[in-house]
Amino acid sequence: MHRTDIFLQPLRLEGREIQIESQWLHTQSNPGPGAEPRPLIVFLHEGLGSLSQWKDFPQRLCEAAGCRGLLFSRPGYGRSTPRTEPWPQDYLQRQARGLLPAYFDALGLQHEALILFGHSDGASLALLFAAYFPARVRALAALAPHLFVEPITITGLRAAKTAYEQQPSALKAALGRHHADPDSAFYGWNDAWLRPGFEGGWNIEADLRTLACPVLALQGVDDEYATLAQIEAIRRLHAPTRLVALPDCGHAPHKDQAEAVIAQTLALLQEAGA
Repeated sequence: MHRTDIFLQPLRLEGREIQIESQWLHTQSNPGPGAEPRPLIVFLHEGLGSLSQWKDFPQRLCEAAGCRGLLFSRPGYGRSTPRTEPWPQDYLQRQARGLLPAYFDALGLQHEALILFGHSDGASLALLFAAYFPARVRALAALAPHLFVEPITITGLRAAKTAYEQQPSALKAALGRHHADPDSAFYGWNDAWLRPGFEGGWNIEADLRTLACPVLALQGVDDEYATLAQIEAIRRLHAPTRLVALPDCGHAPHKDQAEAVIAQTLALLQEAGA
C-alpha cells in the first residue's frame, strides 16, 4: 500500500472557509490506462477520532480489498479547522446533508459510488449519508453505530468527561497527540450528547428508512457505549442488513477484532460486487 502525504482540503461550508485534513490511500497494483478505477473506501471516524487515530487499519483493509482509501478529520478534529461553536442537537444530520456532499464534490467524487466505513459517530454519519443520497453509496460498513440514546451511552459519556477533566488527564494528553485543539474535539462531542433534552430527543431511525445499499452492521458484545439494540434496529429498518455481534469486543471493533472486521467487510464488498 502506498500512503500519500496528508493534505488540507479547502472547503467553503455555510459561508465559511475551512480546511479538512485529508489523506488518500492507493493500492500498489493500480489498474492500467483506460481501466475502471478501483473502488473507494471512505473512512468516517468516531466522536473523539481523527485521521491519525485509525492508525494502520485503513491500509490493511484497503490492501486486503484491493481498494483505494480516503481518510479525513471532520471539522473540529485532528488538524482540520477547529470548532467555533457548540454542535447543535442534529449535528450529524446536518453534516450528512451538508459537509459530506460538499467535501466529496470538492474532491471530484460527484459521480463515484462510495464504500463507506464508519465507526460510532462516523457510522451514524455514514448511515445518514447513505439514506439521504442513496445513489452515491455502493456499500456501507457501520461499526458500533448510534441510532438513539441509551442509558449506557450517557453513563459512558459522563465517565469520559470525568476522565478528561482529571488533573493530570491521560485522556486529554492522548487526544492532544491527534488533535490540534483537543478541547474542540472532546467538548464538541461530549457536550452535545450530554446536553439536556438530547437523551430523549435524538433518534435517527426515521431518517434511515431510505437505505438502499448492502449494509454490514457490526458491534462488540462488550460495547461500553451501547447495546446490540442499535444494530438490531438497522435490520428492522433495512431487511438486507447483515448483523455481526463480535464476542470479546468493545466499542472499537477495528481495534479489538481487526481481522474479523476485515473478513466481514470483504464479505460485504463481495456482496456489493466491489
